[in-house]
Amino acid sequence: MKLLVGLGNPGEKYQLTRHNVGFMILDNFINTVSPQDWDKKFDSFFKKISSNEKNILLIKPLTFMNLSGNAVQKVKTFYNIDKNNVIIIHDDIDLELGRIKLKDGGGDGGHNGLKSIAKMIGSEFIRIRVGVGRPEKIDVSSYVLNNFLENEVSLLKKIILKSCEGIKLLIADENEQCKKLFSERTL
Repeated sequence: MKLLVGLGNPGEKYQLTRHNVGFMILDNFINTVSPQDWDKKFDSFFKKISSNEKNILLIKPLTFMNLSGNAVQKVKTFYNIDKNNVIIIHDDIDLELGRIKLKDGGGDGGHNGLKSIAKMIGSEFIRIRVGVGRPEKIDVSSYVLNNFLENEVSLLKKIILKSCEGIKLLIADENEQCKKLFSERTL
């Protein structure tokens, strides 16, 4: 069983912000495989689906970014999920917009959601790092809590679709194929 976690902040105010790209990707993914409403469980929007004859858990923590680890730990513990089957989808300011990378383990890069998760379950999980670019003239927290710009929306849609393709490869245990897909720049 795999656990897919899209990071973001709950509420309409944050819906289209750079920090919510994980939520956006999971929303799109679930609509392509099992269009149903989310349940509320484990301090998260929660959904259990089957894909390629495998059970997959999807969560969007409702604990806000800085406490995401609480929700992740609850689901991981309840379902006894191996840390190697936890996949976190998150924004990454160290990658330019249009870049997506797959990474096994590693540090948090200053990302508070990843810090929280690592504190609760350790840092050995898979990450889908979705580039949102680095701000030039504003501080990072303001930048990631701002909406994508109008001229970035068409690229964002392509990033979301490509990320969903990669998730399907990860579910099928095609990690190298996923890395290859993500290595190609999204235009």
